[in-house]
Amino acid sequence: MSRALLDTDILSEITKARSPAVVERARSYIAAYGRFTFSVVSVMEVVAGYSQQRADQKTRRFLEMAHRSEVLLFDATAAELSGRILADLRMAGTPIGVPDTMIAATAIHHGLPLVTGNTSDYSRIQSAGYPLVLENWREPA
Repeated sequence: MSRALLDTDILSEITKARSPAVVERARSYIAAYGRFTFSVVSVMEVVAGYSQQRADQKTRRFLEMAHRSEVLLFDATAAELSGRILADLRMAGTPIGVPDTMIAATAIHHGLPLVTGNTSDYSRIQSAGYPLVLENWREPA
């Protein structure tokens, strides 16, 4: 198991502990690396989701986990790459959400595989020729 960037959907599954495959891989990852790595964009997505639900306790618990994790910033290099990905996918007629391009660009910029269950959207980035490596923890190891 290599160090990786966790996508928002996987973070959600970890906190809900509903998928045995995801929970087991998360435990193995923590045993190997001591903390999760995810994008500041995922922080925004999770906080927005909990805030819409008025789930203050869930927001606090998530932010506590974020403080114990490695949260990668979205910098100018990742922003440029995200913009290129976004434009290429739009021109190809296969657009995905802006936050997903930001998370993918962060993974590529840091040379990390992206752990996601949303392989259908992210594979479009691979098809456009970008060196995004995907892992799906929902699948058995």
